[in-house]
Amino acid sequence: MSELPVVVVGAGPVGLAAAAELVERGQEPLVLEKADRAGAAVAEWHHVRLFSQWSELVDPAAGRLLAETGWQRPGDTVYPTGEEWAAAYLRPLAAALGDRVRFGAEVVGVARRGRDRVVDAGRDTEPLTVHVRRADGGEERITARAVIDASGTWGTPNPLGGDGLPAVGERASVDRISYRVPDLTDATVRARYAGKHVVIAGSGHSALTALVAFADLAEQEPATRITWLLRRGAVGSTFGGGEADQLPARGALGVRAKAAVEAGRIAVVTGFRAETVERHGDALSLVSDGGQKVSDVDEVVVLTGFRPDLSWLSELRLELDATLQAPVALAPLIDPNVHSCGTVYPHGVKELTHPEPDVYLAGMKSYGRAPTFLAVTGYEQVRSIAAGLAGDRESAERVELVLPETGVCGGAGVFDDPAADQAGGCCGAPAEPEVLTLSAPRAR
Repeated sequence: MSELPVVVVGAGPVGLAAAAELVERGQEPLVLEKADRAGAAVAEWHHVRLFSQWSELVDPAAGRLLAETGWQRPGDTVYPTGEEWAAAYLRPLAAALGDRVRFGAEVVGVARRGRDRVVDAGRDTEPLTVHVRRADGGEERITARAVIDASGTWGTPNPLGGDGLPAVGERASVDRISYRVPDLTDATVRARYAGKHVVIAGSGHSALTALVAFADLAEQEPATRITWLLRRGAVGSTFGGGEADQLPARGALGVRAKAAVEAGRIAVVTGFRAETVERHGDALSLVSDGGQKVSDVDEVVVLTGFRPDLSWLSELRLELDATLQAPVALAPLIDPNVHSCGTVYPHGVKELTHPEPDVYLAGMKSYGRAPTFLAVTGYEQVRSIAAGLAGDRESAERVELVLPETGVCGGAGVFDDPAADQAGGCCGAPAEPEVLTLSAPRAR
């Protein structure tokens, strides 16, 4: 099977990094991306500025590959938006990889050739078959020696319902519900929310990003009302570490959100686990499982995290944690009930190996429902996987990743001046390891 390609699913930051690592090790990757361009998910939160500077956003192997093309690296101390990251790095990287990246190719299934998941014989000797649906509607099968699933979780946001399933009436009101941070700099989007009663549900940094943006809107458009729904019983540490946060831009975001709440521009409802969405003409009412009701709602922005889509992997023997839906060896290291992003232990191919040979989940998808993924972790994952596939077990198992304690991580930041917080690095001083928060606004 050495002549077969390693199929990488997804042309996002981690998928393209995986391809660069494989190329550097003399392996042949084939990246399959269902969209028509690289970084398509990143481009969907194009208006959101990352917490990290450019110095933390370029995978080392990818940077070396791009350098051979004459690529000009952006200034290290600038915080790019999602669109700037995609345009200045991800798309040039895909171009540098050339025909190793195919667009309009959606992976709809992966299996062991000639065997469903029940058959034991041949699972370690037969190649994998990747089932692809092309943009033109055609189908094909690609034979692969290994598969790295770096498709992320952006396409499967968590619902409003407090039990992990859509609330009653949620689907029927989807025209009034958004699961992304709206771009309020767009005149059409702004008109949708200005002067309306907007409910924001969620407690991560994507929710804080939205709160800051909508608080600014309410200040400029006084008829705008903002209600913030929290499932937890109190605001508590939701605003993060503030000025003590080792990600300065993220700390500033929490400070601004807290100030907006304290100024009365945002009404807070705690202990609200949505059960029902009622529709009354042009208005919605949200009802919790405890009987609380928020009425006269015009728009709802749900920012409650993301989850992996495992449906097209159903014929593979994956060993996933029952709670997080992450690889079982990795799950205890990333459990958000125990760990912050700074206490995740170094990990690589060893923790990402499944009973199905040569199949790996990498990047955000490897973290399942855990919200604290760092892109530098994904870069290290695929470096380790590529080393393992190239037969360099010593390098594959020598995972070196030290992260400072930074509290709960997730989402992306909105702040007005990209240069304002450039004094600090992504997780402390510039000399610290390269770290990027990516949870989806979502974003981590």
